[in-house]
Order: sequence, then structure tokens, then C-alpha cells
Amino acid sequence: MRETPEDLTELQALLDASLSSSTQHLRSIINSESTLTAEQLAGVLTGMCTLALSTVTAKGEPRISGVDGHFLHGKWHFGTARGAAKARHLAARPAVSAAYMLGEELGVFTHGTVEVLNPQDSDPAADWPVLRAYFAGFYGDDAFDWDNDVVYYRLHPHWMTVYAADSSKLTQATT
Repeated sequence: MRETPEDLTELQALLDASLSSSTQHLRSIINSESTLTAEQLAGVLTGMCTLALSTVTAKGEPRISGVDGHFLHGKWHFGTARGAAKARHLAARPAVSAAYMLGEELGVFTHGTVEVLNPQDSDPAADWPVLRAYFAGFYGDDAFDWDNDVVYYRLHPHWMTVYAADSSKLTQATT
């Protein structure tokens, strides 16, 4: 878990606000007995998590694809090839939805906008060197040309909710 106390406070506020503003139908499925706290979620989402990422084409058509998601500091981080269709979609329309599902046990659903962490033509995000070191440690320093082959994003969520069928079972594995 890489979250600071401030990260966890911010994430918990987002989770609470998202659930409280959701429809009655969603709240009948996700409630205090079937969700995780921010701290529990950060403990469960370690390493690489395959995300289903939804972008939108110029014609307004949805597109979904898989990305390697890394939950760091209470936000999803992911990358793709600079020439990928999703990179073009995100450059023009940075709004996304992402879902991480672990069978019927866990579902993390997120809507927000992305920030490019390692742009080619401008200064990278202030924390890019630390994030690049994390990714290079995970994938191998020579896995990519980190400046030219891949583009990395941080998803800034404005809505996130978590379904956990059995929170004690999920968190037991991380303690």
C-alpha cells in the first residue's frame, strides 16, 4: 500500500460521496456490508490489476479495452502505446470509465478524467520520476523506451464505488 493518510482521507470522502449520490438500485447492491473502506481498498489493490477502460471515439462511439492498472496514492495509473487508438481518444477526450472486477468477489468502478504523466512535448508530471521508477521496477527498466514508446496516465476520479461480496475474505489475504 502506497497511500498516505491524506490519500486515504481523500479516497474515503470520494467513496462516501459517490455512493450517497448513487441511485437507489445501486445502493441496494452496494451498502456498508458490501463495500470496502479506502484503507481496505488500497490494501487489496496492489500490484497490477487488469482494468476494462472505456474511451469515446470522435463519433461518440464507446470503445473498451484492457490496460494494466496500478492503484497508487488512491488513483488508477495506466499506460498504453503512444500510437494506440485509446491514446488518440484520450488526447482528444480525456473522460474515461474504468472497471476492475475480480470474479463475483470485487468490483471497483471509476469515472473521471485522465492526466498525461509523461508528455513528449511538455514537462512531465512532478511525480513522474517516482512513478517511472515504480513502473520500471515492475516491468523492467528496459521493457520500453519510456519517453517515446508509451504514454502513462493518472485517472482523477470524480466518482468511484466498490462492491465486495465478502470484505473479510478480501482483506484477510492482505493482512
